[in-house]
Amino acid sequence: MKKIYCKQAAVAVTLILSLPFGAAGLAQEDGIVKAAADRDRGEGPFKRLIIRGGTLIDGTGAPPRGPVDIVVEGNEIVEVKSVGTPLTLIKEEDRADGATREIDADGSYVLPGFVDLHVHIADVDAGGDPSKTGVLKVPEATYNYKLWLGHGITTVRGVPFGTMAWSLNERARSARNEIDAPRMYSYHVPGSGEGWDRQIITPEDARAWVRWVAGKGIDGMKLDAYRPEIMEALLDEGRLQGLGSTAHLRQSGISRMNAQDAARLGLGTVTHFYGIFEALYRDHDVQPWPADMNYSDEQHRFGQVARQWNMIHPQGSEKWNALIDEFLERKVVLDPTMTAYVASRNVMAARRADWHDKYTLPSLWEYYRANPLSHGSYFYDWTTADEVAWKNFYRTWMAFLDDYKDAGGRVTVSSDAGFIYNLMGFSTIEEMELLQEAGFHPLEIFRGATLHGAEAIFEPKGEPIRFGVVRPGLKADLLVVDENPVQNLKVLYGTGHRRLNTETNAVEQVGGVKYTIKDGIVYDARQLRADVRQMVAEQKLARGISSLDELDNIKPANPN
Repeated sequence: MKKIYCKQAAVAVTLILSLPFGAAGLAQEDGIVKAAADRDRGEGPFKRLIIRGGTLIDGTGAPPRGPVDIVVEGNEIVEVKSVGTPLTLIKEEDRADGATREIDADGSYVLPGFVDLHVHIADVDAGGDPSKTGVLKVPEATYNYKLWLGHGITTVRGVPFGTMAWSLNERARSARNEIDAPRMYSYHVPGSGEGWDRQIITPEDARAWVRWVAGKGIDGMKLDAYRPEIMEALLDEGRLQGLGSTAHLRQSGISRMNAQDAARLGLGTVTHFYGIFEALYRDHDVQPWPADMNYSDEQHRFGQVARQWNMIHPQGSEKWNALIDEFLERKVVLDPTMTAYVASRNVMAARRADWHDKYTLPSLWEYYRANPLSHGSYFYDWTTADEVAWKNFYRTWMAFLDDYKDAGGRVTVSSDAGFIYNLMGFSTIEEMELLQEAGFHPLEIFRGATLHGAEAIFEPKGEPIRFGVVRPGLKADLLVVDENPVQNLKVLYGTGHRRLNTETNAVEQVGGVKYTIKDGIVYDARQLRADVRQMVAEQKLARGISSLDELDNIKPANPN
């Protein structure tokens, strides 16, 4: 009897924590995750900042060009000035002048700040031990913020960051540059928000909630696969209120609301892959689940989802192309977050990524470990067959993304980090590598990470972009990296890239974002990353461990 009880208890808790929108964070009280401390890094903004002599990747998909001087006054780009051609001396008389602060970017690359459209901060989890209920995987928001800024990410869209009041307060503090944080856009789940006191049962309930949160000042909605009349009401009222929309179309509702259904109702962004495969089924209308399927068992849930890779109409078929054409017509943005699930195709590699030892908090590592109480920690008995299914799934998923991009569709860059061995900042760069694997050129990837990300934020508001491209009149959100990211995306990782110096025969670490500029404020990205390493070292010291491996050898308490 006790064994049955234990299984049921694990399933019940997993059901709560397996909601697709950081639902563990939704139940928290304000302030459980420590809000960011006042800003202690960054200089500026300046009366006249000049970034001198860099090679510009402007975010539009255009080829790199340079050398250029980029002039920033306050928080706005005012001039992008060509100051010569490669292999010749720069004529000093042609340069922009009057600088109150200069950055020497000779030999470096300058890009728009990256936009990550799918992030969370304030997730609470029991960590596999009921005595630890409320223990945080990330105790301080500053940890997330510095990892993002340390990787050139100047804008993030929380889906959500945490509770509504907490999120909007942090968003406001970032907008005032009171904290070391990217620019923040706050999306929330229907029915959430302090002061909202009823379930959404009818379409009018849905419309009332949308009007209520629009009055609170949120930026958009994070949606589920709701039944059609509720989804229609949410999206229609959201359009009237100027709210954006993104949806994780959860499998439990996808038989009535796949990605094509949602797009027809006006959904702006499809995040993850949910709903795309289901719109392409060849011989089924719902996935043919095994007889013992239980969605609340996360290994079953995530193990089975990949096994639909060969159940759909193939690449290039009439159905495949028709779905792409319809998404194009409706201007749907695909925000895949491939990095969120990449561990599923090689869990050992994900666990051994270069950055974990110095950048992953022990509290977060405890969350990652196989555990039915932690959403996404579903590697209870992960097999070669599971990984093969995911590898096949990725090939099919990547083919659709690349075809959509080739047809003119927008595919953005984001991470959903903090789950499944994915770490903030690092996973955004890993997403870029996965897009290159899918067939994207790096310039197409950067366009998705900048211009297209900005468009996804501003189009629902009926406004032109305010950042996302390096051009006069837009916000001074930029990054500077000493290595060529078109040649090798790995140079954008905070850990850099290992390269053999053939003159000294020594292996060297090169790359890593050097400067991140947000709102004209210049951050030393290397110092931000050093701050994170210090946070990790301090938590290790407090726990009496020297490596994350030691945590793997500690047996967690019985969850029952």
